[in-house]
Amino acid sequence: MTDAFVAIEGDRVIEARARSPGTTRGELVFTTAYTGYEESLTDPSYEEQLLTFSYPLIGNYGVRKERFESDRVHPRGVLAREMTEDVASWLHEEDVPAIDHLDTRDIVTEIRDEGAMRAGIAAGPDATREDALEQLDQCEHMSDHTEIGAQVSVDGPTVHNEAGDGPRVALVDCGAKGSIIDSLVERDATVYALPYNASVADVESVDPDVLFISNGPGDPENFEQAGEVVDALVGDVPLAGICLGQQVVANALGGRTEKMEFGHRGVNQPVRDLRSGQVVMTTQNHGYTVADPGDTLEVTQVNVNDDTPEGLDNDDLDIITRQYHPEANPGPHDSLSFFDDVVAMADD
Repeated sequence: MTDAFVAIEGDRVIEARARSPGTTRGELVFTTAYTGYEESLTDPSYEEQLLTFSYPLIGNYGVRKERFESDRVHPRGVLAREMTEDVASWLHEEDVPAIDHLDTRDIVTEIRDEGAMRAGIAAGPDATREDALEQLDQCEHMSDHTEIGAQVSVDGPTVHNEAGDGPRVALVDCGAKGSIIDSLVERDATVYALPYNASVADVESVDPDVLFISNGPGDPENFEQAGEVVDALVGDVPLAGICLGQQVVANALGGRTEKMEFGHRGVNQPVRDLRSGQVVMTTQNHGYTVADPGDTLEVTQVNVNDDTPEGLDNDDLDIITRQYHPEANPGPHDSLSFFDDVVAMADD
């Protein structure tokens, strides 16, 4: 049954089956993760994107809210080879267009060859090719979403584990996954989640032992205020970051970021620690990377596949950032010790 269409840059239109109706648009990306679809679909880093699952059957073990990373689905649309009714119904309830019965291998190959592309989806009984093409025409590039942080951040300060006996962590929430906060709370930290555009005074008001810049969607250059906070407090407060957080820190301290061809999205990305030589498997979800770390930060970990920076450190300034997701969810737990290192910085 053909009642859905996806239009990709170059005006290529692919027919599919509608599982959740509607029209939408966004940057077309893929993940190689074969489990953890609930976590991926609720990851704020997928905001303004169309998520293609390379694994052929999505929904094998149902939908459980305790696995969610946030309170809603973030991709603007979802593509799969085959989608179960559980997942399709969930996406319908969330008003997120979803399609299946298309060759996702072909789409993944095209993204790998051409890079992440803009796309439009039209799904439902009245959907047409023209509807999908219209969505494509209206689709912006990721770097043009200058206020994307407002779509995924907390509205105001939120405290987690207020009675904790551990360090006070000021988390600048650029789209933080819930498991990042959970990982800090499990180590008895008190986490003050602050909006993505929090001022230096806002951060200083919680008297933090550690400043933490979270993951999030889009171009790190659009998170200027977070960079200003980093620049103002570096050297005075220990500094940590994950994913977008690493990129924001690098930009703030004289480095440079750039957009990748198709990014790293999956749960099997190998990372080598340059100090120990150890290789760990990691979960990743990012479309930008640090092209030049600058003079302040040392590259301590690299991706085995393409040598992009995965870890940046400065021992003298108490800075530790990671491009991957140490909290996993989904994925391997090889790098959970990162959070021990973050907490330990508060005691130095």
